[in-house]
Amino acid sequence: SESLITTQYSNVPYSWTRDGQLLAYFDSNPTTAYDIWVLRLSDHKPRSFLSTRANEFGAQFSPDGRWLVYVSDESGRNEVYLQPYPGPGGKRQVSVDGGTEPAWNPNGKELFYRSGDKMMSVDISAQPSLEVGKPRVLFEGQYVPARLVIRNYDVTADGQRFLMLKPNEEDAAPTQINIVLNWTEEL
Repeated sequence: SESLITTQYSNVPYSWTRDGQLLAYFDSNPTTAYDIWVLRLSDHKPRSFLSTRANEFGAQFSPDGRWLVYVSDESGRNEVYLQPYPGPGGKRQVSVDGGTEPAWNPNGKELFYRSGDKMMSVDISAQPSLEVGKPRVLFEGQYVPARLVIRNYDVTADGQRFLMLKPNEEDAAPTQINIVLNWTEEL
């Protein structure tokens, strides 16, 4: 085990590039709130990606490593934004009615995020230039929301299914998670 980052404040890892060379994480700072940083493993030097007075968190690299999607409260509520990595280029707002917990479809052509009880989807095209589609509702349901700044669901490799926590009907917190190992042997 190796310590990658040592900071004065708290930090949370978010996303690795597919080649395992870049790590996006957030670092909290009393002056600038939550900020997004990127650590390059080749030199172990953290580099600031976004540092403003707003909170930025939930960063996820695109499958090709050319984009970072993240959440910011700069507008007064949490919204999902997309920005080229490492740049140049400005951000584009992806959500229109609030958004948190962004995730990429592994095909790199779609973004998912949560808006309250709704799971949203947005088509993304980067060729020849960035085009962000209109958000649409995939499904709605009472699922356990993320605590603070970490996504509370995952997407399968084919981008067609989600793994989410559903609250126990008796209380609002999940009490049991069943994990089935070697499930393909049952087929």
